[in-house]
Amino acid sequence: MSGVWVFKNGVVRLENPGNCHVSSTPGRRKVLVYVPSDEVITCYANLERKLYNLGWERYYDDPQLLQYHKTSTIHLISLPMDFSRFKSMHMYDIVVKNRNEFEVRDL
Repeated sequence: MSGVWVFKNGVVRLENPGNCHVSSTPGRRKVLVYVPSDEVITCYANLERKLYNLGWERYYDDPQLLQYHKTSTIHLISLPMDFSRFKSMHMYDIVVKNRNEFEVRDL
């Protein structure tokens, strides 16, 4: 993985200037899959239905983000409001917090 690690406001993230080129390469695009039905998540409405069924609730603390909280845990899922900005890091966050329910696959 190439790129530059940037530390800003107490957060470290990898900025990849060639990200558009990498994601357009065949087989490199990632998708979030709901494992029980083998369904690819294509919009937030589908994702929200799956999360609600798993016990997640919408959290309205930040108007810039879609956030979900599971009352039995300390976990919080934060997603960009625009689905076109939904990246693999968001997908992996969902997978880690919902083991055996979601997975990330190459398209």
